[in-house]
Formats: sequence, C-alpha cells, structure tokens
Amino acid sequence: MKTFGHWLTYPWRRTAVAALAGALPVLAFPAPALWWWAYLALVPWILLARSAPTGRRAAYDGWSGGFGFMLAMHHWLLPSLHVFTLVIAALLGALWAPWAWLVRRFLTADVIPSRGRVFAALLVLPSAWLAIELVRSWQGLGGPWGMLGASQWQVEPALRLASVGGVWLLSFLVVAVNVSAAVLVSVPASRAPAVAGLVATAATASAAWMWAPRPDADGQARIAVVQPGVIDGPDSRFDREEQLTRRLVGQDVDLIVWGESSVGYDLDDRPDLARRLAELSRVTGADILVNVDARRSDRPGIYKSSMLIGAEGPTGDRYDKMRLVPFGEYIPARSLLGWATSVGKAAGEDRRRGTEQVVMEAGHGLRIGPMVCFETAFPDMSRHLAGDGADVLVAQSSTSSFQQSWAPAQHASLGALRAAETGRPFVHSTLTGVSAVYDASGRRVGSRLGTEASTTAVYDVPLADGVTPYVRYGDWPVHGALLVLLVLALTEGARTVRPRRTAPAPLVPPARTAHESPARPWR
Repeated sequence: MKTFGHWLTYPWRRTAVAALAGALPVLAFPAPALWWWAYLALVPWILLARSAPTGRRAAYDGWSGGFGFMLAMHHWLLPSLHVFTLVIAALLGALWAPWAWLVRRFLTADVIPSRGRVFAALLVLPSAWLAIELVRSWQGLGGPWGMLGASQWQVEPALRLASVGGVWLLSFLVVAVNVSAAVLVSVPASRAPAVAGLVATAATASAAWMWAPRPDADGQARIAVVQPGVIDGPDSRFDREEQLTRRLVGQDVDLIVWGESSVGYDLDDRPDLARRLAELSRVTGADILVNVDARRSDRPGIYKSSMLIGAEGPTGDRYDKMRLVPFGEYIPARSLLGWATSVGKAAGEDRRRGTEQVVMEAGHGLRIGPMVCFETAFPDMSRHLAGDGADVLVAQSSTSSFQQSWAPAQHASLGALRAAETGRPFVHSTLTGVSAVYDASGRRVGSRLGTEASTTAVYDVPLADGVTPYVRYGDWPVHGALLVLLVLALTEGARTVRPRRTAPAPLVPPARTAHESPARPWR
C-alpha cells in the first residue's frame, strides 16, 4: 500500500501540497479572523520542509509555500491584475526558500534533532521569518501586507505586546510557537526542548505583557467619519459627502474625516468646492480633513493629498501620500512592466510621491497624524507620527475596487495594531467601508461601518499620553533577528573554512591475486 510520503515523491504533487500548506495562515486574518489558527498554521509547511530529501528540495518547498501564502493573502487582486497576480506571488514566494532550507537544516527528519539544535531552531527560524517580512516590507515589493503578527489584532494580550515590540514581536512569537508545535508532533524524542521553548515563550510574553506600560488617559476628542459608499464620479461623490456632513450640524464634533479620494479636483482650480467645504466647516464648527486625488496646479503630476479645511478654507496643512501602491498607483520599472496595464487595472499614469510626514493641528488644539490607505500597513509611519507629537492617527482609505473581498476588513484591522504600537487612538475613515476607530490600546471604539453603509458616525475617542516602548526603541525585534542570522552565518562560515585535521590513513595491503603466493608477506 502506497503511503502519503511515497505519493509526495512526485515533484509536482509535492509542490502543490507545499503551496496549499503555505496558504493555510490566511485563515487567521480577516475576514475569517481565526486568530488562534495562526499558532498552528505553519506546522504542515514546517513538517513538509523537514521531510525534504535534500536541501534543494526543501528550498523548493519554501518557494512553493511562499507562492501559496502570497497568492492567498492577495487573492482579491486577481480581478484587477489577473495573471500578473500570479507573477508577483511567484517572485515574492522565493523569499521563503532560505527559510525552508533552514527548517530542514535544524529539524531534518534524517536524524533526531539534538536538544541544542531544537533550541537553536526556536531562535533561528522565527528570526529568518522576520528577515523575510523585513525584505517584503519595502513598498516596491508590495509592502508589509499580511505580516503574520497582524493576525493577532483582536487579541488584547497580543496588542499589549505590540506596544513593546510592534507587529514584529508578534510575528516572532507566532513562528516560535509553530516550530515548537511541529517538533512536538513529529519528534517525540525532542519533546522536552519543544515544551521548554513553549514555556519560555509564554513566560517571556507574560513578563512583557505585565511590564508594558498602559496608555495614560488624557481627555477625549469627538471625531466624525463620513462614508459615502460606492458612488461613481467625483461630482456625485462630493455631493453625497456634503449631504452627509450636514447631518453633523449641532453634534459638537472636533474633527470630521472624509475618505481617500473624497475630492476629485485640485482646490486651487475649483474655488467653488473650497468655498463649499469652508461653509461646511463653519456650520458644523469643526475642521474637515479631506483627501484630494487630482492633478496639481502648482506642480506637475497627480498627487493624493490630505488637506485640512477650516472655516476660512484650506488651512495650509497638507500631506502628500509618500508610499504608493505598486501597480495600483504606479508601476515599478514601467518601461519593463508596463504591459501590466494591458492585462488588468494597473495605473495608467504614475502618481507622484510626497517627501515627508506631517502632523497637523486641527481645531481645539487636536494634533492629527494623517496617512493614506496603503500606508497604514507600515508600522514605522505611525510610529514616527506618534513620536512627532500626534494625538490621533488618522487614515483615509478607499477599497471600492475590492468590496466583496476580504481586503476591506483586513485593512481596517491594521488600525488596531497601529494604535496599540503607538499608544495613540486610530481613526480609519474610508469611502466605501470598512471604517473603524480604535482607542490607544487597540480596542475598537463604537461600531464599525461596513461596506454596505452610506452614512456618518460620531465617535467619542479617548486620547492618551505617554510613549510606548515600541515608539521609543523602534524595530528592536528585527535588529535582534538580524543579529541572530549574522551569528549563524559567521558560525557556519567558520565551520566551513576551519582546517580539518585528519589522521594519516593506515597502510592496507592490496588484495592478493590467485597467482600470488599466500606465504609471501607484503612489504
């Protein structure tokens, strides 16, 4: 009877299984949001790479699994980018090839891993995973969408840990737990170090959870979100946003936030729109943060700009989006990859980038740190805004192209992590949902606005003071992971070049032939 292991000896079958194993972690993210699944989701992938007959085959398992992970995490791009989504997933999937090679290196099924090797795996494999997340965090490679630690956005103890080491620390711990679980399942003789690793992980996490400072309450801001819904055309959208904003008259709000691309014209070219916005600010008694997606009149190119509007019109506070969505807002190496526009909804013209982040001061002394859409996936951007004195982090977004997918819910969940990391409340305002607000600990404030809603919502947002360890010390888990990999590389390199001292081979007499006399000794 053929076993499953024998069935896996066929390369294409093994590749398909690896891709499926790599896709499993996506169930821990919204919309399924099975957060507990993240702590087991990597086990099948680890067991497959561990059983690879060679290091090269393990690397292929890593590449295939990485392809499955990236495709599952970005499957909602298929209607827009079509076959190019597969190309991107295949290219980025290669980042996991060294990780799977290391899995086999430390947990190979050919021998029983020693206690020291298991302990090393609990340090090296999570570190290697963080290195992958660091590389793909570059916006040119798609940015840090789907970082493994982001699956824990609704777990309060995990959010507390995020204030210590950011989403990076959560990713490290999740991978470490998966490695321990894989050892417990597959290597009975090494269960003791695996259990010790789990205990150490739990103890470290508990100590950090207890030590992490809580945000200090510092007043309250009343912030309104305007979500018009899916409306075609900038004029109709503006009319609907204006209508919804008038509902806020008399509600004593401190700030009104419109979504990404809420204004489709440069306000210098359309003073009539600027006057209408100023009049809305006067009647509501609050500044309005809009987002202009238009060709600028004062410089060439199209920008996405967050602009603060007061009772007298634009206040002069402006933030131009810095990190653009690859293929959605620009095409990397357009001369080489410009053909993507012929197979999907890739950007026909590259938008221009801003050069620096901005903290704006709205009415009532409220300091806000704006970000636009994709930028909420980058933990460093919210960290810098908090360090520069922002009282509230505000994200303006639009996911109208992906309404029926998992993208809106996953995008909104990132606000919880950014709030917990920085100790600042987070307002996620979208054109079409999901809009949500989180307090400084990452807990949701009020109810969210789903993709079916066209309405306004007012949130009493608790403000907070103080500096979290993550804001103070930055991406220290990443630095620690890179140090671990550097030590590993130096150790392996030294082992490779170390002179090998071997004893001289003993003299062995040659075999006698039938013609030689057995009585004559060999000299």
